Amino acid sequence: MRNTTMDASALSWARKTIVGVQFLFVAFGSTVLVPLLVGLDPATALFTAGLGTFIFHMVTRGKVPIFLGSSFAFIAPIISASQQWGMPGTLAGIMGVALVYLVMSALIRWQGRRLLERLFPPVVIGPVIICIGLSLAPAAVKMAQENWLLALISLLTAIFVLVLGSGLVKLVPVVCGIFVGYLSAWLMGLVDASAVSSAPWFALPHSIVHFELPEFAWEPFLFMIPVAIAPVIEHIGDVYVVSAVAGKDFVKDPGLHRTMLGDGLACFAASLLGGPPVTTYSEVTGAMQITRIISPAVIRIAAGTAIVFSIIGKLSAILQSIPSAVLGGIMLLLFGSIAAVGIQNLVNNKVNLDHTRNIIIVSVTLTLGIGGAIIPMGSFSLSGIGLSALAGVILNLVIPKHKDA
Repeated sequence: MRNTTMDASALSWARKTIVGVQFLFVAFGSTVLVPLLVGLDPATALFTAGLGTFIFHMVTRGKVPIFLGSSFAFIAPIISASQQWGMPGTLAGIMGVALVYLVMSALIRWQGRRLLERLFPPVVIGPVIICIGLSLAPAAVKMAQENWLLALISLLTAIFVLVLGSGLVKLVPVVCGIFVGYLSAWLMGLVDASAVSSAPWFALPHSIVHFELPEFAWEPFLFMIPVAIAPVIEHIGDVYVVSAVAGKDFVKDPGLHRTMLGDGLACFAASLLGGPPVTTYSEVTGAMQITRIISPAVIRIAAGTAIVFSIIGKLSAILQSIPSAVLGGIMLLLFGSIAAVGIQNLVNNKVNLDHTRNIIIVSVTLTLGIGGAIIPMGSFSLSGIGLSALAGVILNLVIPKHKDA
């Protein structure tokens, strides 16, 4: 691979800092949106994103320019789990996500990618990603209905930025949509700013100040494990993309098993501190490709900036004062775009839906995931995305590949 990137070592620390902060803004909207949607503290999410990125870089020997932020794959599972077992139990379930990463890291080191390709081919992963995107469609509509005007302003702004934006602006449609929607709500007198004015300028994230250990229970732990399949596969794809952009083979050095281990340990730290699971952020990879500045040191500056932002009390209060309709407008685009990624996964990998075997796997996976199927197993139950992912894996293993009735 030919490396045409700028030599970051030639940049001054001031320039590195500016670029690092810029990279954080690319990831900022998504990182804080996830906790806002699931009922977690956005300041804690910023803190755990920064901390998780540092952990990742430590495990990968500081070689891989990847930023870790809040994972959208877990929005629906966290909301569902918190309704059943409360947030302390849900945070314990997130430990199951970390466990999946750690096990996959060990398997990759032992067997390479062959085992993953056998268990999670595109015909399984595509429909699972579609389920992740569409499972919360009713929630997006419900939030938007609180004020359709605000929702449409946010939605149309994001679409405008995506279609007509250029450069780095095109990478932050979520930030632009929320900003314009929030400003419109403020001009319409629909923002309660009392908490912002009373918030301190500097304060540690709420979840860290009021630290509570996750309450371990098998139910949320097992509920979350199957959901981690899609982010694990996404992680592998992102590492390959970053390798291509950087002109280096990170799959071999430091190795895919190390990047997976770093992601898993970052998820574990997030669960202990009350943050959402983290994942590799392709948005930041896109920003690196545009600026041609691809440096792990610059990414660590972005991580440090995220931690600094997490202790700005007024910023956290502003984020929590965003009207639900503004977030709902963004969700109308966001969740559909996640589903579109699943469809794109099927198309790009040329999954032949003329084959009966593939039709069966896709159909059952989609029906179970979107339909909200639940299979009770004593005090525990399999449901939603986790159930659909597990069903897809099993069907892929048991249906003969030559079968095409």
